[in-house]
Amino acid sequence: MNKSSKQVQGELIYGIHPVVEVLKAKRRKVISIYTTRPEPKSWSLVAKILPKHVQIQYVAREVLNKMAETTDHQGVVAWVQPFVLRKKFFDPNNQRYLLMLDGIQDTRNVGAILRSAYCVGVDGVIMCKKGGAPINASTLKASAGLAEYMEIYEAASPESAVQLLKDVGYTIYLATLGGENARHSTYQEPLCLVIGNEAVGISKSILKSGKQITLPQRMPEISYNASVAAGILLFLIGTQSNKI
Repeated sequence: MNKSSKQVQGELIYGIHPVVEVLKAKRRKVISIYTTRPEPKSWSLVAKILPKHVQIQYVAREVLNKMAETTDHQGVVAWVQPFVLRKKFFDPNNQRYLLMLDGIQDTRNVGAILRSAYCVGVDGVIMCKKGGAPINASTLKASAGLAEYMEIYEAASPESAVQLLKDVGYTIYLATLGGENARHSTYQEPLCLVIGNEAVGISKSILKSGKQITLPQRMPEISYNASVAAGILLFLIGTQSNKI
């Protein structure tokens, strides 16, 4: 790879909030921004924090639609350096409240969960490469850009993630349909909450790796959306541990 190709290596993100937050977080470089003329109504949020070195390119809305592969870009698309994943696993002395995503496949669900995680004070997130959705432009849009502030570690599989957690002393809580009432549970730090796949839930291979907790609901034939369940459980644990 030559020097020029290294300089343009990156990925596209879209939407006002993802672009604003990537600029504010300053964890990765914004290379160029594409928008329309006249600029969108919320452009001022970007313009007031935009470094002078960032190139602005004005294009037709149809071009933005094609770049983002969606019309949900709010008139702003940016070319940025790749998302930075955490290389070192978490330390229970410093990161006491973790979240693990076990096979969440919808990028919008992942983004919504990361948004809730940030809001309630989660210290770090474990994502599993096997069977899980990636962190991409859709994920960042659904997180309203807040994923930019999260410490995210990618494990090879749910099994390897659980082993890492146990090795350093985290208490594991698994969101299932047949566990203890989550409202009545006592959460022991350092801890990790595990949210499973939208269709089948927690991987069978790790179901006995921790304490199963369940959100009460009006009838057994229904269930919460994965991101909604995650938000409620994260809030319950966050308030009990005085994170919020």
